[in-house]
This record gives sequence, C-alpha cells and structure tokens, in this order.
Amino acid sequence: MIVAMQEKATEEQIDAVIDAMVEAGVGVHRTTGASQTILAGVGPTSTLDLSKFELLDGVLHVHRISSPYKLAGRAFRPEGTLVEFANGVKVGGKHIAVMAGPCSIENEEQISVTAARVKAAGADFLRGGAFKPRSSPYAFQGMGIPGLKMMHEAAQAHGLLTVSEVMEISQIEPMLPYIDLFQVGARNMQNFNLLRELGQARKPVLLKRGIAATIEELLLSSEYIMAGGNYDVILCERGIRTYETATRNTMDISAIPVIHKLSHLPIVGDPSHGTGRRDMVAPMARAAVAAGADAILVEVHPNADKAASDAAQTLYLEQFDELMGQLRIIATAVGRTL
Repeated sequence: MIVAMQEKATEEQIDAVIDAMVEAGVGVHRTTGASQTILAGVGPTSTLDLSKFELLDGVLHVHRISSPYKLAGRAFRPEGTLVEFANGVKVGGKHIAVMAGPCSIENEEQISVTAARVKAAGADFLRGGAFKPRSSPYAFQGMGIPGLKMMHEAAQAHGLLTVSEVMEISQIEPMLPYIDLFQVGARNMQNFNLLRELGQARKPVLLKRGIAATIEELLLSSEYIMAGGNYDVILCERGIRTYETATRNTMDISAIPVIHKLSHLPIVGDPSHGTGRRDMVAPMARAAVAAGADAILVEVHPNADKAASDAAQTLYLEQFDELMGQLRIIATAVGRTL
C-alpha cells in the first residue's frame, strides 16, 4: 500500500500515520520528495481497510499496490530516484553519467592510462573488475583487492568515481574503502542473500539484469536491496540471451523506457555486454542514450585486442573518444547533458 501525505503534513502527522501502519502489522518505508512524503507499506496489506488510513490527519490519499514490487515501483517515488555521490555526480537526473574502463584490472599502468583518458573524454566513473565471474574456470579471474587498490588510486588521481563487481557477501566489507558503486553482475541478479546484505551496506548498487531475466524479475531483485533500507539502486540493461546468434546477447533497448514507466530507479545501458562485439558498442550506446538511459557503461582498454577478458567487446581509447562526441550530440537532442 502507498500512503501519500499532504504537501504541508507535519512530522507529528507523518509519525502518527507510521505508528498506525506499524500497529496494523505493516513494515513502513518512507521517502520524502521535493514537496511530498510517501509511505510505502510492505507486508500483509491485502486485507487491510485502507479507508481508516485515509481519515488520518495529513493524509492525501491511500491506494493498494497490485504489482509485486512495492518499493521499486514508480508510485513509491513518482518524481524518480536521483542517486548522488560524494563528488556531486548524480545518476538519474538530466546529466547522463558515463562509466568506462577495462573489464578486468590487469596492472597499474593499464588502469592509470585508462583513467586519464576516460576522464579527459568526459567520463564520471572508472570501471574495472577485480573479482571476475568467468564462464570458464581457466579464464583470468581478476586481481582481487590489490587490483581494487590500483583502480582506487588511479580514480583518485583523476577525480573519478569507481565501480566494480561484488560476487559474494564476504567481499562487501573489504571492497568498501575502494569503490563508490557496487556492481551486481548478471549471474548474481538472483543471489538473494547477497542482495539482502547489500541492502544493509548503505552504498549505491548497480544491479545488472540476468541473461534470461524478465523486467519484473529485475525489479523484484532490486526490491531485496531496497527492503533492507538501501534505496540507492541503479538498474542496468546488459543484454539477454535469445535465439539470435549474430551477437553474444540481444540488447533490449525497449527495457529502458519500460523501466522508466514502471519504476523510479535510474537505468544504465551496457552496450559492451549487450552485444559482445566492438563494432556494435557505439551504435547501441547511441541508441540507449536516445531511449532515455541515465548512464552508459562501456568497456575500454589501451590495448583492447590484448585485454585479459572480453577483448572482443572492448573499445580502444580512440574509439571511446569518438563515441563520447557522438553521445553529446544525442544527449543534447533529447534535452540532456553528458
């Protein structure tokens, strides 16, 4: 259930409504927008008489949510979620954030050179994998915490934020000093124990869509994080597995406007994993921006063909520079900035 408070509702009135909801056995999640407070009731709400809440002082209206995702749904934050980082970068507003870097952190020179170039091109985040969930047990699995330290130092030197994948609960705490945004990969989208713990972490989470997941399943996974009290969730469309064999995955561009309609959470387009092909990264990145993506996640490497992982879908630094120029034009055309 959603309880929308009046614009001028007092804290005493809001607290009284929260108390009434808790007394009815409902868990309460509060969000305060620019002009209105929304109270989301989660739990056994189907048998509640909503009219008794409508009579409480300060309440504008009450309605029952039919969708299975209560906190991720648009009704919880009709104005949309803006995920703000310490350096002032925001994901979800007019500015389209750019996250760029290698699939895997390989050495200090590689990550430092990449950081300098992507920053110069206009990126906001340095991405890099330190813990790599690879399909083959013999493939490069990442450098772990030493790699994260290298990435953190390179990002700090160039005024970038950092994003890297967390694979299991035990990695959360050691990663905290080195990353600004946790990434949950496609393989872990339904690792509900991990998602619950990230709900307690109080650090933004980038949640990737699973390779065979529906949009509803993606939103339900985000609900696990938000139910723990962490509302700073950013969704990511990174391609799904279909019958098509021309590309590694099929990037579902239509998921971007669909999610904007169903949810208040920002969404990122990942054209690198979305296609698995370097020659298709730029076209799909352009399409994602045109479709309304709040950020773009791109794999970039100084020597892309020799990258330790995902070389086939990784852009050279010169290609990334060219792409950023193209995205600026498209962003301006759709009333946004890059």
